[in-house]
Amino acid sequence: MREDTHDYRTLFLGELPLMDVRAPIEFQKGAFPHAVNLPLMNDQERHEVGVCYKRHGQESAVALGHKLVSGDIRAERIAAWVQFAQANPDGYLYCFRGGHRSRIAQEWLSAELGLRYPRVVGGYKAMRTYLLGTIEQAVAECSFTVLGGMTGTGKTEVLNLLDNALDLEAYANHRGSSFGSHASAQPSQIDFENRLGIEILRKRHLGHDALVVEDESRIIGSRNLPLVLYQDMQTRPMVWLEDTLPNRIERILKDYVIDLRAEYLALFGPETGASKYALRLRQNLDSIMRRLGGERHQRLAAMMDAALCEQARSGSCERHREWIEGLLTHYYDPMYVYQRERKASRIVFTGTHDEVVEYLRRQARQGRQPKSQALA
Repeated sequence: MREDTHDYRTLFLGELPLMDVRAPIEFQKGAFPHAVNLPLMNDQERHEVGVCYKRHGQESAVALGHKLVSGDIRAERIAAWVQFAQANPDGYLYCFRGGHRSRIAQEWLSAELGLRYPRVVGGYKAMRTYLLGTIEQAVAECSFTVLGGMTGTGKTEVLNLLDNALDLEAYANHRGSSFGSHASAQPSQIDFENRLGIEILRKRHLGHDALVVEDESRIIGSRNLPLVLYQDMQTRPMVWLEDTLPNRIERILKDYVIDLRAEYLALFGPETGASKYALRLRQNLDSIMRRLGGERHQRLAAMMDAALCEQARSGSCERHREWIEGLLTHYYDPMYVYQRERKASRIVFTGTHDEVVEYLRRQARQGRQPKSQALA
């Protein structure tokens, strides 16, 4: 018989199956990548039990819960748990604090299967606390190098070639800029933090204590970097990635036009997807209208409209290069020039794609953090 566990490290590193018996609204606010929501109570039932608890106490609330989840409803939920347990004999179940709801699930499963399916001691709250602690511990114990560069230089491509990199934008499902949204939604703030914590745990388990992250603002789309990590990134050495303007335009064209349109078509179908994609591009440009200035925004919007019309008519993406070049040279590049000047004392290496990859790999092999004048 497998025992209950509080070995959260093994749960996350092993990607062990997890049965989350919390209500759907709790699961939606935050969960773990390898968890499945099979609730003991739905949202309405949980609400009614909560009201009863406040008015009449625990005993009455428990009695109401058993009344609400009885008969066919109870049988359906047990059947779902049985199916999960049989399909995942190495898994665990949990509720919010590893208390009443998970014990009820254990009891009902035991009565049905004749075996005790183990639970996570401390439940969701303890696992969440463990992952937040993992992030804080990494900030305190690991060396970090921050990868910077102008928009479109291919920083994500560099990160994907490094075994010791944390792709913050991937965890947030957002490319980080005003045009960085994907067709699919961002994860919840809690899910973003949980995924980051799990990835840090995995990297450190593999022996990577010199980590590389992209230079990000505090907010990636609508998700906030953990403050302890963001503040630490402002003091770490930087590596600056360079590339030519034509290469950058091609990369932006692929990411923000070709790939984005394909995402929308795959998610919503040809007609609706194409419409949503065009609307998203226009909305992204409108979101920076004040910083662009009215006249410049108007010119770029006209270029974008012409490019979208031509793309819809012929499938050609050629005209998109016009507004992309204008956006880079008149909006993004001046911001990044200012940022580079402000962070110049922290920059320890500047180079092309291949040069930066080799430099960062060499640093990882040496297992140390480069020193900058700012940190000397």
